[in-house]
Amino acid sequence: MKTSRSELEEANKIVPRINILEGIEKHKRGTSVFIDVRDGLEVRQTGTIKGAIHIPRGFIEFAADSQTEFHNKALHKDADIVLVCGAGGMAALTGKTLVEMGYKKVSNVGGFSGWKDAGGPVE
Repeated sequence: MKTSRSELEEANKIVPRINILEGIEKHKRGTSVFIDVRDGLEVRQTGTIKGAIHIPRGFIEFAADSQTEFHNKALHKDADIVLVCGAGGMAALTGKTLVEMGYKKVSNVGGFSGWKDAGGPVE
C-alpha cells in the first residue's frame, strides 16, 4: 500500500537532491529551467527564485505534457530542470512525476528558504 512516506522515499531515489550552492551555480550559468512548485499564495508571500517558472505541483502533468493546451513551452524532455518548494518534499514528488513522463535531467534543490538564506537570487 502506498503511503506518503513510501512515495517520498521512492521520489528521493529517483530525483537527485542537489545542494543550494550547486543550484546557485546552475542559476548563474543560465542553462537550467527553475520551477517553483509551491502554491501561488506561498510564492506571493515569500517570493521565489529569480526567473523561476511557477507551476504548482497539482498542475505539473498538464504543463509538462506537450499534447495539452496547457503545456509550458520552457519544458522539454532534455531540459535541465531544477525544482524548488517549501522544504524539498513536493519538489521530489514533482520530479518523480516528470521523470515518469520522460524528462531526463531533473533535480531537487530543496526549500526556498534555504535558497534565500544562502544568498540565491530571488524576486
